[in-house]
Amino acid sequence: MVDETDLVGEAKLVESKDELDNDQTADTVFSLRVNLPHEPYRIQIMVALVPRCYFRAQSLNVPQVSHQEQMQDVRQSIVEFPGTFQYSCFHLEHNGERINDYIELSEVNGLSSGSEITLVEDPYTEKEARLHVVRIRELIGAAGDRTDMLHGISAGLSLHDVVAAPQHKAASNGQPTTGETADAHAMSNYDFESPGSFSTLLPPVQPPPPKTIKSISLSPWNPPPHYLRQKGHLIYLQVTTNEGEQHQITSHVTGFYVNKSTNSRFDPFPKPAPKTHAAHSLLSVISSLSPLFVSSFPQLLEYNNQKDPMATFQLTNTIPSNPWLVAPSTSPLHTHHSDITRTQENYLMSGQEHVELLRDWNEEFQSTRELPRETVQERLFRDRLTSKLFADYNECAARGALLVARGEVAPLNPTESRDAQIFLYNNVFFSYGADGVGTFAAEGGDEAARVATGKDVKGVKAVNDLDIPGLFTPGTVVVDYLGKRLVGQSIVPGIFKQRDPGENQIDYGGVEGRDVVAEHEGFVPVFEKLSKSARVKRHPVWDKEGKRHDLEGSVETKGLLGTDGRKYVLDLYRITPLDVNWLEECWVGKADVVEASANKSHHGPYPHRMAVLRPELVEAFWKVKLKNWVNEELDRRRQAKKAKGELETGGTPTNESDAEIAETKTNGAKADKTDEKMATNHNSEKPELEQERIDVSNFYFALNPDVFAGQVPQTDGEKAEWAQDEKDVGEVCDYLRSTIIPEFIHDLDEGDLGYPMDGESLSRLMHKRGINIRYLGKIAALARAQGRRVESVNILAIQEMISRGFKHVANRYLRYLPAPFAAECIAHLLNCLLGTGLNANPVVEIDDTLRSIYPEADLGFEKVTPESLKHEVELQVRRRYRYDLDEEWVPKIRHVQLLREIALKMGLQLEAKEYYFLDKPATPVDPEGTIVNGVAKSAVANGNPTTTKKKKRSGSPTSSIGSGSSKPPVTFTAEDIMNIVPVIKDSTPKSALAEEALEGGRISIMQNQKEVGQELLLESLSLHEQIYGILHPEVSRVYNQLSLLYYQLEEKSAAVELARKAVIVSERTIGIDSAETVLNYLNLGLFEHANGNTKSALAYIKHALELWKIIYGPGHPDSITTINNAAVMLQHIKEFHESRLWFEASLVVCEKTYDRQSIHTATLLFQLAQALALDNDSKGAVNRMRECYNIFLNELGAKDRNTKEAETWLEQLTQNAVSIAKHAKDVQARKLRRINLTPHVTLAMRPQPQVGQSSADAANGTSGSDPRSSIGLDSRSIDELMKFIEGSDASKTTPKKRPGRNNPKRRGGGSIGGS
Repeated sequence: MVDETDLVGEAKLVESKDELDNDQTADTVFSLRVNLPHEPYRIQIMVALVPRCYFRAQSLNVPQVSHQEQMQDVRQSIVEFPGTFQYSCFHLEHNGERINDYIELSEVNGLSSGSEITLVEDPYTEKEARLHVVRIRELIGAAGDRTDMLHGISAGLSLHDVVAAPQHKAASNGQPTTGETADAHAMSNYDFESPGSFSTLLPPVQPPPPKTIKSISLSPWNPPPHYLRQKGHLIYLQVTTNEGEQHQITSHVTGFYVNKSTNSRFDPFPKPAPKTHAAHSLLSVISSLSPLFVSSFPQLLEYNNQKDPMATFQLTNTIPSNPWLVAPSTSPLHTHHSDITRTQENYLMSGQEHVELLRDWNEEFQSTRELPRETVQERLFRDRLTSKLFADYNECAARGALLVARGEVAPLNPTESRDAQIFLYNNVFFSYGADGVGTFAAEGGDEAARVATGKDVKGVKAVNDLDIPGLFTPGTVVVDYLGKRLVGQSIVPGIFKQRDPGENQIDYGGVEGRDVVAEHEGFVPVFEKLSKSARVKRHPVWDKEGKRHDLEGSVETKGLLGTDGRKYVLDLYRITPLDVNWLEECWVGKADVVEASANKSHHGPYPHRMAVLRPELVEAFWKVKLKNWVNEELDRRRQAKKAKGELETGGTPTNESDAEIAETKTNGAKADKTDEKMATNHNSEKPELEQERIDVSNFYFALNPDVFAGQVPQTDGEKAEWAQDEKDVGEVCDYLRSTIIPEFIHDLDEGDLGYPMDGESLSRLMHKRGINIRYLGKIAALARAQGRRVESVNILAIQEMISRGFKHVANRYLRYLPAPFAAECIAHLLNCLLGTGLNANPVVEIDDTLRSIYPEADLGFEKVTPESLKHEVELQVRRRYRYDLDEEWVPKIRHVQLLREIALKMGLQLEAKEYYFLDKPATPVDPEGTIVNGVAKSAVANGNPTTTKKKKRSGSPTSSIGSGSSKPPVTFTAEDIMNIVPVIKDSTPKSALAEEALEGGRISIMQNQKEVGQELLLESLSLHEQIYGILHPEVSRVYNQLSLLYYQLEEKSAAVELARKAVIVSERTIGIDSAETVLNYLNLGLFEHANGNTKSALAYIKHALELWKIIYGPGHPDSITTINNAAVMLQHIKEFHESRLWFEASLVVCEKTYDRQSIHTATLLFQLAQALALDNDSKGAVNRMRECYNIFLNELGAKDRNTKEAETWLEQLTQNAVSIAKHAKDVQARKLRRINLTPHVTLAMRPQPQVGQSSADAANGTSGSDPRSSIGLDSRSIDELMKFIEGSDASKTTPKKRPGRNNPKRRGGGSIGGS
């Protein structure tokens, strides 16, 4: 039976009743017995007294929940348990008293180990009946496929079960691995140079699930007439069984029964005996009607059990990820079935009047925020409700935004211009992210408005994370769809209220720009807390009449006192100061953009004036200021002590070296930089200095967010204060350019930071350091100047600028374009950017019928040419990032990687097929060839034969080139754009409670408090699962972090289990090819190897490498470590020749990244030499070890232990090589003598090579014996010994480099551990 899950985590099970009796389990769980009204009449539930992660799933006999959870979680466990599927409308009783579903188990009076609770079936309401029908349809596989605009095609896809090695599956099922499966491994004949295959991102076609029933739908006799509704009739159903029989079923308050109605006669009363079929559950009624259902339903459960449960559960607390490549429409993966109930589901889920969908979002948000949070349980309940509420709101707002963008919702102000129109849908207020009313006219117009909405949602999220009591924010979501940006907000009570004459619409902050400023004493305390957290000071601003107003926060940040009495903060797009250096260089006000941009040497004006500093930068600079202040305080105290000592003793001043040592310690400089003798002499001084404590509450530094924003101080004192504020902001801007950005490049160059894989990971890394995306051009220039170590960063930065520039160009054409033209527009623009190698002059094709029905549509994209698009992209990159692309940047495009970046940024879902970016191949493409990045590969890719069945897709085309068409071929067609999904930015806060437990666990482990640390980590995991649900990006990240911590604690099995969950959850919520998913797969492979499942580990690593090829392409710097890890794993399973090839492949990547004479190269050469020795290539081993020794000698010196160890190994390998060469000569001489005596054997015959030995070596008589079996040590020098060895070096691979290995002793586990 399938693993089951309650609402907040995976149900953990115990193996048997005996297992519950052991001492360890008895201390951590107790059992509850649930009495049922029907078979099996009783089940047992295990209640954990500690977080549920202490237990592991062993079998499927008993569901388990946590002692801290609510009774509704027990309900959900019963509903999901295989033996009690039929129950959905019931309550639980204990000692004859009904138990409230929303109290914790620990609060139930008298509930203890061995207690009995009773399940009592409740009468149905119409809502309960409808939801019961929906659940049964999903449970028995009758729900069919759903078409959802928000979730897209293959939303929430996971490939983990496909990637898992067969022997891993067999082992998990308790089956031995024998024969070919046991001997094979995933890395056989792996091709490092082949481009990534799109098939990596597609799930295989699976056999269809067993069909249990033909259909369950609403009967045409719905709804019940009034007189029958009074008698308890709720809804009428129509069921067709696999036997072909049709039954009409009545849903009554007492349950379900088969009635006497037909398609033409209405008689909704029960059939007489013996044809009476009635039960409280619809599942029981169907079971009594259809013998085929009884036999096929267990088969369906077994079919579903083949997948990991986490890969099939519905996502309830987050929007699933949408893959950018999907199977063709003709694929069996997307078969569209006939299902009349699909159109009836809206009624089944939300009722006839749709009243259940209408929620007062703002009241729910603010009521949740006002919940008590004194105890841990109160905080848990509050955070859990908040997470669910935000998830529901985000999905509702995103759906509404799609309808607004498609013109499905009527505006509230239809007479206004299009950009100024506002909408209301499902109690969510929508507006366009454009300057429809001229608010941002002086800041850049539509460009400024678009940026402001994006920064506003981030500001709302920041305030939500701060969770300041008494300060409220509206629910905010930003949706980008079809070139439009829409903002969805919950309706703040009073925001549309007409104020009395003389009253302002806003109670605090700027009312009409900066001309009118309002003040309200009630907002000062809450805004003060916000300003303190944002490192912003209370400062003066002046209205148009020159009157001074002192505000907390920017004048653009507004406070509104709602009619509900709550204080709301609005317009949080400028909570930090402006980047004055950038604006002084790039913003020229209302200058002529076209004229300024026409000159190539001039970048032109920046599109808007909303260039603000990131909060991470402000926080980093504040810490620098704090550090300097602490140093000054320490220095002042030392000077005071020194002066006091002179007065008391009259002696000479303390040696200056004392202060130098103290300053070195305070500044955090490395101790080894201080003279050792001086450190020894003054060792007694250090404890006293280290014990000094500084009260940092006396430190104050804050910025004025309104400097350089048009404010005009009036008095001399105000001008002086303003000048100091401008100086402080200028220092932060200088700090960004002079310190943060160069350190960012330096850290990447030194390997202190993991190299980003794609644009998303690069952007996230920059944001973490406080660097805005507008500095991509500077990042690219510095990376190019730094050298080839950070060449990948330069490549990614340029690619990111091009993709973002293309997005802005495409959005301009899509913004007012009717939705039916979107696919043609996008396909044409992609052809002009990526398809010029195939067709230099692509022409768009538009249906004349569509053209005629939209006579006013702006089809300007038709006129776009590759040259004009190239110019537009270059202009966008110059204006936005101050970077000049090379003249020949188009031929240098990495087509697949750039296509992926564009698709992710614009929400495109493309058909996964072969796209030709270059000229059509001269030879016809094999229709059964493997699909790779624009290259037709043979049926064997990376050693994995592709069967005919895998490639047959019901006649789907293999490329965009039409074989029988006379029209010029193009790379993309409108049919390739399978779907467009929205790109959503939300303001969901993180749970501080879960983060505190996680951080506490980390700190405890760092302090060697292992037991306490593990308990806190488990508590954190339990909190994350309860608050977010198991399928959430935050839970994926905590799974990954905990797996790493457990791996370090030698809890390898737990590390594997957590890493597996991290992979599945990240695939479904972040993306199947996201950078996080790749890293999770690499970690899972590492932990599987450590746990003894090396072949499974290799399968995971291979999949990660294939994803890497699609995300970045071959040769990513971090892949050096991954390839090296795979080589070590291959050695572990005695695949010595394969291991050698992988070590050599890592050297190839090293050569492109590091200098040949670097320590990284030497360390990898050390490992390669050992691999060559294991592969019986003694000559190559000696040569590689010699190269390693020379590098260590030059870089580290002869006394370094790495150099000494390399020298020792070189001597041993040389002795072995001499012994092998002598033995080979003796063997060859004996063979020649045998040939003279035996004329039947000719010299043309070659002996059969041994395992791990090449044919050439065998022909030359090279022995396959162990190279370590030397006869004796030779007294000659190494040079003389090398001259003795005959033949040239068999290995011609040039030495390359490998990062992160300074110690050759870490050649085994050390290599793996560095991943």
